[in-house]
Amino acid sequence: MGSERKNVNHLLRLALCAFAVLFPLTLSAQEVAWKTGPEAAAIERRIDGLLKQMTLEEKVGQLHLSGRGDGFDITQIKSGRMGAVMNFVVPAEVLEVQKAARTTRLKIPLIIGLDAVHGFSTYFPLPLGQASTWDPKLIEEAAYWTGREASAAGINWTFAPMVDISRDPRWGRVLEGAGEDAYLGSVVAAARTRGYQRGGVATSVKHFVGYGAGEAGRDYNSTWIPTSQLFDLHLPPFKASFEAGSMTAMAAFNALNGLPATAHRGMLTDLLRGKWGFKGFVTSDFGSITELRLHGIARDDAEAARKALLAGIDMDMMGDVYHKHLAAEVKAGRVPMKALDEAVRRVLRVKFHLGLFERPDVDPAAAPALMQTQAAREVALKAAQDGAMLLKNANETLPIGPAVKSVAVIGAMARPEDERVWTDPAGLGRRVVQALPEALKERLPADVSVAYEPAFTKACGTEFADKDAAIRTAAASDVIVAMLGEDCEFMGEGASRTKLDLPGVQQELLEALVATGKPVVLVLATGRPLVLTWADAHVAAILQTFHGGTEGRNAIADILTGKVNPSGRVPMSFPRSVGQIPVYYDHLPTGRPQKIRQRYESIFIDEANEALYPFGHGLSYTRFSYANARVSKPAMPLNGSVEVSVDVTNAGSRDGQEVVQLYIRQPVASRSRPVRELKGFAKPMLRAGETRTVRFKLDAASLGAHDEAGRYTVEPGDIEIYLGGSSLTSVMTQVTLTKS
Repeated sequence: MGSERKNVNHLLRLALCAFAVLFPLTLSAQEVAWKTGPEAAAIERRIDGLLKQMTLEEKVGQLHLSGRGDGFDITQIKSGRMGAVMNFVVPAEVLEVQKAARTTRLKIPLIIGLDAVHGFSTYFPLPLGQASTWDPKLIEEAAYWTGREASAAGINWTFAPMVDISRDPRWGRVLEGAGEDAYLGSVVAAARTRGYQRGGVATSVKHFVGYGAGEAGRDYNSTWIPTSQLFDLHLPPFKASFEAGSMTAMAAFNALNGLPATAHRGMLTDLLRGKWGFKGFVTSDFGSITELRLHGIARDDAEAARKALLAGIDMDMMGDVYHKHLAAEVKAGRVPMKALDEAVRRVLRVKFHLGLFERPDVDPAAAPALMQTQAAREVALKAAQDGAMLLKNANETLPIGPAVKSVAVIGAMARPEDERVWTDPAGLGRRVVQALPEALKERLPADVSVAYEPAFTKACGTEFADKDAAIRTAAASDVIVAMLGEDCEFMGEGASRTKLDLPGVQQELLEALVATGKPVVLVLATGRPLVLTWADAHVAAILQTFHGGTEGRNAIADILTGKVNPSGRVPMSFPRSVGQIPVYYDHLPTGRPQKIRQRYESIFIDEANEALYPFGHGLSYTRFSYANARVSKPAMPLNGSVEVSVDVTNAGSRDGQEVVQLYIRQPVASRSRPVRELKGFAKPMLRAGETRTVRFKLDAASLGAHDEAGRYTVEPGDIEIYLGGSSLTSVMTQVTLTKS
């Protein structure tokens, strides 16, 4: 989803800014969750009562989602013909539309949605940057504060988390997900779901399903996914989100194996509701019901409406298709009233479980005091610090040492702008973002000078402002900090790329900076992994971020100056070239594996097989070593578990966090199994010189795989267990799975 972002303009953002106040106010977040037992049963009775009172038009109205902007008609709310709205962020406007709903005949409140993807007023790192923290508790807290701020403005529904697995960084929307791995993606999905709903907004896990596997990385493109891969790779994060309590889901734009997801009854009804027992509602993506015509499976919008509803789409987002055609389809007998009632029931169920019928309406005067609280900004700073990945650090260039007396900060991205297209259309409140040069000056000794040159006209880096001035300033310094990356139109929805180098003229600048002979520290803020092969060979250090949010540049300054020891780890493999894509760690073995790189092995003749930076990679200002990997018993039954332990030592001189990763491989099975599969991780803080035993519980039930019929099987046999600081670790132990 994303086309709807056009409906929220800069004036909306300024309007919410005007609400800002300087005094503290304590408001408790209103946690939302599925009710159980007698409460749930009472809700179903209330729904029965409402359905008996509703006209056909009022029922269809509950399935109609419209948004702020041109063409929005509040009279549809007042007549009971709109059940949800989106993109309202100013509390006074939220109050207006909710009051309109409460004056209707049945007084059914609106569900009010927004793309609060990585922040509302306080911005956290992009979701891919949150995943790179490898810290579920921190990720949950970021979602909590996003939900709490949105809820304070009257929002009760967020179009997040996006849990699409993607192994193709050409796709612009990888920034909204957790990368390439099903296990990490599932942990992150559950954490974000819990956080949002604890903060007071229902989640809409998206995009169901396969959206991240578009051919050639082209947005909205078709996906072809074998059943086994669908169940082992793409579905687990969705299931994790539902198990964590997600109350709604959003269908995907793409066609999955030839059938558009918006009309895929096998996924939306048979699997989601039948096998998984999901009881919430499913919304379409933006206009995706009418797009069934363009997919070639509907002659007109009426047929599209019919196919979508009967497949399992309960709510029509910004398509106006249900609003215009669904009642006629019911009257003509082409859509059974029972099917319509079930869709309405699911929407009403979520509204009741959210407590919307009893929840007080937003107080516009009180809302601003919950925007960008100190507590929220502390979480934002921690997330930005812990999500930054040190990819290279030759000769211990970082942290900036005492011998350095002058630093040149180069790049327009170092000084943030007020408006960025990659930022979601949420209320920004008191958005204060510090620039990197000032942040460095605050942290470096007084005798260290910091000079700044933007080099480019804008953060996009597409044209120079004064390249020569930037080179002169850089050449006169002891260390060059170049902050470059992706911004503007180069990232997000609809921003698929065939080249993954630095956009615009940024590479030209980087090469000129390296030519000065001074050590260059490349700080990246991107929405995806780029191809950094040239940079890796020529710059002294690389610090990768996925846009750190409100506190992002403060976090970068903390790491560059050594106040913080970097601990982020790569959630998505970085390719050496676009020609490698897709490149990911858990590939299947081949009958002709790479051994000595001879022609008739599975290799490229012009490039290495391996990623430039593999999944799980990340450096620290200290060193960690692993020893004594072991299991609590040599064998376990198929329904058993084993404890896996390894001794981790901080062998350096600085305290630091290590991401201890556990991978498995079953070398012999009835089907080929991946060379590595992540099954656990932990992130302990170790003092310099400290050794700690890190323990994992490994369940046999988690070690299986699906076949082409979708059947999950755990097979007896040897299981290799690898423990270390990335997917390339060689520290190993073993356990045998037995039938009894």
